[in-house]
Formats: sequence, C-alpha cells, structure tokens
Amino acid sequence: MTTTPRDAGELAFRILFSSIFIGLGGEHIFDDTLIQNLMPPWVPAPRLVSLASGLVLLSGGSMVALGVRLRLAAVVLGTFLVLVTALVHLPAVVGIQPPPDGTTEWAWVILQRSNLVKNLCLLGVCVQLWWHPPGPLSLHAWLTRDRSA
Repeated sequence: MTTTPRDAGELAFRILFSSIFIGLGGEHIFDDTLIQNLMPPWVPAPRLVSLASGLVLLSGGSMVALGVRLRLAAVVLGTFLVLVTALVHLPAVVGIQPPPDGTTEWAWVILQRSNLVKNLCLLGVCVQLWWHPPGPLSLHAWLTRDRSA
C-alpha cells in the first residue's frame, strides 16, 4: 500500500482533532480539580459526573484518532458538546451562573465565551465527521482489508 499526502493529512486531521477530547478526558478522570470548580452548583455527584464525562471524551476521541466507527464518535462527541455548551457555558455567558468564589466576573465571562465558541467549532467538525471516510491509515481500513492476498 502506498501512502499519499492526502492519507497522511487525513491521519493528521484525526489525531489533531481528537487530541482535545483525549486530553480533556484524561483531565476529567485523573485530576478534575479545575473541572469541578467550573461545574454549576446544581450538578449532582460532581466527581461521578466528571468520571463519566472523561470516559465519554476518551472513548469518542480514541475512536476518531484510530479511525474506527467515526459516525458513532461524531454522535457521542457532538451530543456531549451540545449538552455541556447548553448546560454549562451558555448559562455562564448570559449571567445565569455566577463565577466561582475568588474568580472575577470578567475572567469568568471570557473563559465561558471562549469555551462556548470552541465547542461550537468542535461541533461543526463533528457534523462534518458524520460524512468523513476514515481513510487507509485507520483501524477501520486495517480491520476491513482483504487478507486473502
């Protein structure tokens, strides 16, 4: 099999796009101090919610990085982004959720606006991912290759 620049670019796209989900998934699981500080006070069992979120992020991000079940990954990550944006970032931007103690309102609003815009951009990629073929440098290609030769 000859690897083309397009194949390498597709692999780079999947790795770069998935890196934020894999990194944040690890943060949610291994050290969620900052994450819990950003959670709205109404979230029940914050540590459990953080662990579950981390597993969702790691699972979806890993599927994208490996290039397997991309449509499922797009739905999982897209749903997560819609929920977090609507329940956490949007209420903070419009002033429904006040900043945590020790945080200035200005810094809080900037942080939440940045996360809201970031999530909308990532959601756009998830929508596009629905139609994105995994490419020859993917686990999908490896699993479905013709082994009879």
